[in-house]
Amino acid sequence: QVQLVESGGGSVQPGGSLRLSCAASGSIVSITNMAWYRQAPGKERESVARASRGGSITYADSVRGRFIISRDNAKNTVYLQMNSLKPEDTAVYLCNVHIFFNSHGIVKHDDYWSQGTQVTVSS
Repeated sequence: QVQLVESGGGSVQPGGSLRLSCAASGSIVSITNMAWYRQAPGKERESVARASRGGSITYADSVRGRFIISRDNAKNTVYLQMNSLKPEDTAVYLCNVHIFFNSHGIVKHDDYWSQGTQVTVSS
C-alpha cells in the first residue's frame, strides 16, 4: 500500500557533495515525521536528520552545518543535501517516514524504511 523509493547515493571525494531523495507513494493520507538515518559497517544505525510536518528540524551533531534536510509535502518526498562530506560519513543511508495511509477505507499509520543507498567518501 505504501512504497519508499530512495535515490542519490554514490561515491565522492572528501569535501564533495551529494543529494539523497526519498519519495513515498501509495494510498497516503498524510506524512508526519520524515528522517534520515545511516549505518556504517560494524556500527549501530544512527539518526542523521529529522523534519516534522510542522517544520521542526533536528540534526546529529556530527552533520550539523554540513547537511540539510528538506521535504516537499506535495510530492511526499524528503531530501538530504550533504555538503563537505568526510570519510566518516561513509555509510548506508536510509530514510524513515511515518505515514498515515488508507487501508480499505480505514486510516492506519506506520513507520516505513527505504531500501538504503550507499554513500562512500574516499580519496
